[in-house]
Amino acid sequence: MGGLSEDLRFRGLIHQVTDETLLEKLDAGGLTAYIGFDPSASSLGVGNLLQLCLLRRLQEAGHRPIALAGSGTGFIGDPSGKSDERNLLSPEELAANVEGVRAQMARFFDFGEGAGANRAVLLDNSTWLGSVNLLTFLRDVGKHVTINEMIKKDSVRSRLERANEGISYTEFSYMLLQAYDFIRLHEDEGCDLQLGGSDQWGNISLGVDVVGKVTGDRVYGLTTPLVTMPDGTKFGKTAAGNVWLDPARTSPYRFYQFFMNAEDAKVGEYLRFFTFLSHEEITSLDAETAAHPERRSAQRALAAAACDLVHGEAETTRAERASEALFSEAIDTLDEATLLEVFDEAPSTALARSALGEGGTAGLDIVDALTLSGLCKSKGEARRLTEAGGVYVNNRRVTGTERALSEDDLLAGRYVVLRKGRREYHLLRAE
Repeated sequence: MGGLSEDLRFRGLIHQVTDETLLEKLDAGGLTAYIGFDPSASSLGVGNLLQLCLLRRLQEAGHRPIALAGSGTGFIGDPSGKSDERNLLSPEELAANVEGVRAQMARFFDFGEGAGANRAVLLDNSTWLGSVNLLTFLRDVGKHVTINEMIKKDSVRSRLERANEGISYTEFSYMLLQAYDFIRLHEDEGCDLQLGGSDQWGNISLGVDVVGKVTGDRVYGLTTPLVTMPDGTKFGKTAAGNVWLDPARTSPYRFYQFFMNAEDAKVGEYLRFFTFLSHEEITSLDAETAAHPERRSAQRALAAAACDLVHGEAETTRAERASEALFSEAIDTLDEATLLEVFDEAPSTALARSALGEGGTAGLDIVDALTLSGLCKSKGEARRLTEAGGVYVNNRRVTGTERALSEDDLLAGRYVVLRKGRREYHLLRAE
């Protein structure tokens, strides 16, 4: 493999650069680069994953990463990519959120002394924004930026063009505060490069210009493409809400399934963005998807790599096992917590334990179980479906209507999984 710039180009990670000479510097190593992270929640989400991976790629290539928690600018709100004014958070909420993401970042960057000059740093911009004097700020930063420049930025112009709306002076000032972040990081930490998504281009390019005017030094900016779902919506949004990196908010199994469900049209892009697989491995998976999409080899590789990166090998193995059990007889190996997680979205019905056969006695007839669960509307439909081989108990095909449920069928001592066809599940709960 060539240098970092070649890797970034292969992965489609270079959207815009403020100066083409940056690419040579990326290959040479020795830069200090930063990315800002919004502390509006106590966990980062998969929408942050590309930038986390990007900063890690830089560290592995011999650069020094700075992860900047925007606690100070969190008081203001970034208008980029937003159509409405953001609710402002209290100092206590922001501080708690910053603490919440520290452990998550430690999975991506080497903060240890063993990293030497490339040791990652996590900083919080409230350190300087919380004490900056307004008059000093206007003199040292504001005078270098014209209103004409600011209203040309997409993040501002799009808000000004919305009928009966606009942008508050508070959010209008955001790009100046972000430029001041770059000034301080350049002067205090020797930071040469700011990275971000393409929706940050206006803020980043203005910051590069202001740092140059204030310090006389050349600094750089690079943006990555915005990641979207196949329908063009924001990446990481599902019907159930955001997909978080915090396992308490999105379980490793749900996280794994999010990537397993990637569509063929997007899986190659996601492999490039969210994994550290080699170019050869990725192109091989591209070919596999084109030739045999039904095997979903690329999705499995993507889900495993992303889950391992965020949650570790043990949780990835557990998620893989649970995913495979969804369609196999290995379902009986799952513990109760995993079983309930796998079938969290499936409808369920309470069933008296006495209805199940015990010690070889006949229990609930499969036809009655299918109608009780609602998987079949009538006993006639249940019989026809069963005789056709379209009914499963705990992922084992039922071969005849004489099948009856017993306590021997209980998973984790309490549950029976009925399946109709390929994907229609129902959970019976013995009580």
